[in-house]
Amino acid sequence: MIKKCDYPGCTKAGTCRAPKTRELREYWWFCREHAAEYNKNWNYYAGMTPDEIEEDWERQTFGAPLKDTAQANRDAADYVKFLNDFITGRSTFDKTPPRTSTPQTVISALKIFGLPISSTWREIAARYRALAKKYHPDIASDTANATEFARISAAYDILKKHFGKK
Repeated sequence: MIKKCDYPGCTKAGTCRAPKTRELREYWWFCREHAAEYNKNWNYYAGMTPDEIEEDWERQTFGAPLKDTAQANRDAADYVKFLNDFITGRSTFDKTPPRTSTPQTVISALKIFGLPISSTWREIAARYRALAKKYHPDIASDTANATEFARISAAYDILKKHFGKK
């Protein structure tokens, strides 16, 4: 339903919504021109004391204050400790287990495939298929190719074991 602009004397369509009060439950409907004028002059904090403005801002930013001041103080102390630990690097929350190094056999197998250490199983399997097609003894009768195929197969077995594939 299209409403008429609520600005006195305007006959344009009221397509822009503008709040009547801070509660944001009731709205005026203005045309674009009058909505811009209304919004330019509307002050959400009009009629509030500085303390009320500060309280409203804190409530909207941080939520309603806790009724239990002792709990609020404990929460604040926990937060300060968290920040201090984070900044100084002595935090217990970020204890990561030591990185296990990749076995040298796996690194060597990836080198045979010409793949980086960050390769996924899908990349390894695709590379194995491509190399197997190139060096398989049924395709190439050269003994050097048969030796290369054996090397590729052994590397593939190492990688299968490392990635937990059967």
